[in-house]
Amino acid sequence: QANPQTPPVDTKAVELAAMRAVIDLEHALGFEPRDVSAAKVGYDVESRVRETGKLRFIEVKGRVAGAATVTVTKNEILYSLNKPEDFILAIVEFLNEGAHRVHYVHQPFQREPDFGVTSVNYDFGELVARAEPQS
Repeated sequence: QANPQTPPVDTKAVELAAMRAVIDLEHALGFEPRDVSAAKVGYDVESRVRETGKLRFIEVKGRVAGAATVTVTKNEILYSLNKPEDFILAIVEFLNEGAHRVHYVHQPFQREPDFGVTSVNYDFGELVARAEPQS
C-alpha cells in the first residue's frame, strides 16, 4: 500500500529528466554525449572526449530525494566491470521545486552478481557518498 502522503512517481518522466540533466552536464563539461539507451548495451549515454576521441560510458539513474535504493541490472554491472576506467554511474537526485543534483560515481561496483541475478538494489545514500565531482 502506497503512503497517502507521497504522490506517485512518474518513473518515465524522472528517467527522461535524468537523461536530459546528464546530457546537459556532459555538454557543459566539454564532451559530446549521445543517448544510446534504446540499444540496451549496459549504459545510457556514450560521451566522446573531443581532444582524444575516447568514450565515456554513463549509466543514468534518476531518483527523487530520499529514495532508499538504486536498482541496477546485471548487464549494467557487467559492463561497468569490463570498462572500469571509462564507466560512470550518474545518479540524478531530484530535489524540491524541480531542482536536481547530479552525482557521478566512478567504479561503482566491485564484483559480478551471482549467476541467476537479474538486478541488484544498492543503497542510495552509500552510492551518493562515493560520488566524486563531475569531470
